[in-house]
Amino acid sequence: MESVLSKCENQITIFTDYLEEFPDTDELVWILGKQHLLKTEKSKLLSDISARLWFTYRRKFSPIGGTGPSSDAGWGCMLRCGQMMLAQALICRHLGRDWNWEKQKEQPKEYQRILQCFLDRKDCCYSIHQMAQMGVGEGKSIGEWFGPNTVAQVLKKLALFDEWNSLAVYVSMDNTVVIEDIKKMCCVLPLSVDTADESISDSLTASNHSKGTSAFSLAWKPLLLIVPLRLGINQINPVYVDAFKECFKMPQSLGALGGKPNNAYYFIGFLGDELIFLDPHTTQTFVDTEENGMVDDQTFHCQHPPQRMNILNLDPSVALGFFCKEEKDFDNWCSLVQKEILKENLRMFELVQKHPSHWPPFIPPAKPEVTTTGAEFIDSTEQLEDFDLEEDFEILSV
Repeated sequence: MESVLSKCENQITIFTDYLEEFPDTDELVWILGKQHLLKTEKSKLLSDISARLWFTYRRKFSPIGGTGPSSDAGWGCMLRCGQMMLAQALICRHLGRDWNWEKQKEQPKEYQRILQCFLDRKDCCYSIHQMAQMGVGEGKSIGEWFGPNTVAQVLKKLALFDEWNSLAVYVSMDNTVVIEDIKKMCCVLPLSVDTADESISDSLTASNHSKGTSAFSLAWKPLLLIVPLRLGINQINPVYVDAFKECFKMPQSLGALGGKPNNAYYFIGFLGDELIFLDPHTTQTFVDTEENGMVDDQTFHCQHPPQRMNILNLDPSVALGFFCKEEKDFDNWCSLVQKEILKENLRMFELVQKHPSHWPPFIPPAKPEVTTTGAEFIDSTEQLEDFDLEEDFEILSV
């Protein structure tokens, strides 16, 4: 009976009292690298938005760490936004940017597997449990509010234990993206012919024939690139607005993490000078896998018009996200940055070819040598000492 009530409770449409419909205008709307003409494609636009995985506060999950909180309401909004950005990267990796979701329609098995990565259980690789526990290594107590950079560092470390998705996560430092470091991290030896994915083997073989190289050409590890930024002191500097909006037009766009002090949102696009975002500040009941191994996904998609805010009301501390499935996608992203971002006199961030000589040497992150799974490894905060503590670039401070 309780499970039936929970399911009904989770179907309630939230925020309908004050959500504003999109205006009747000829302007283009950009959502994660795709454009929609609002006047003639409104239903297509809303369908595109509702297809994004939407993670909100949850309650009644197992206590974090065994004795910790059983709800993240009030403190987990930035973690949920980080989950949404990562989930979009996984959707692009396995299903493609053009994949769409329809209510109660059977989806590819990869979709269910992606969803299960984020369930609120300690054995799910990107659960609230895992993120909160890993945050201890970043100097954050369980139940403490995170900033975007802290979330980015946590995702970078959790990804080391995620063999199925096999992402390379790069978090830029000092507003600078280093091409050499990313290539060093993403260009890896392919799996052996016995274990490699057939499509990877075929593409490598074709590449080797065309380039005349050896049979051991490097493969590309799909890249999640996160760029933490501060675009002003107390408020966003208007000189950055155009460049910030350009990032949502890039086909590699995963949107941005940010919001207002202690209120995090996942920004997925813009209309004019208004940012479009998914809001995690709704508390729903914990959803687990059902007896058939599937997850009821109705509460993981925002099925009402999204919220909007004027870009100048954005807190200046943000983190941009991009996904490059193949090396050519990263090369294209570099070209777009050169053309659209670096043309400004006051640049939002820098893109350099070589690793700066005054920086410490770049060492690609590697999974710590442990004999347990990732989930078990961070089940105890005492075992986090194998990770170096990253310098905290705190975001959205009051």
